[in-house]
Amino acid sequence: MSELPPCPKCASTYTYEDGGQCVCPECGHEWMPGQADAVEDARVVRDAVGNVLQDGDTVTVIKDLKLKGSSLVVKVGTKVRNIRLVDGDHDIDCKVDGIGQMGLKSEFVKKA
Repeated sequence: MSELPPCPKCASTYTYEDGGQCVCPECGHEWMPGQADAVEDARVVRDAVGNVLQDGDTVTVIKDLKLKGSSLVVKVGTKVRNIRLVDGDHDIDCKVDGIGQMGLKSEFVKKA
């Protein structure tokens, strides 16, 4: 049995072959084996402990976060569902219950 290469997008070792392509079950990336890694500008966003984050994931806040211009605080342990990954200073765009729409940095969350 030949050993398949790890996923070039998320470095997962659980890749499998489907037809003539390799597929990553963790991030859904598909590529041709032996093909030079395509120049793909997809940015990999990781949480505070190194897990790869994807759109639609649920994350937990690991530190109290004060909101600028407000007296509101996002408390430790707050679960945020259905995140969206965006480019910019704040990696995550989400809606926090009781607070509303906001941006979070991936370094202050962990995958739930």
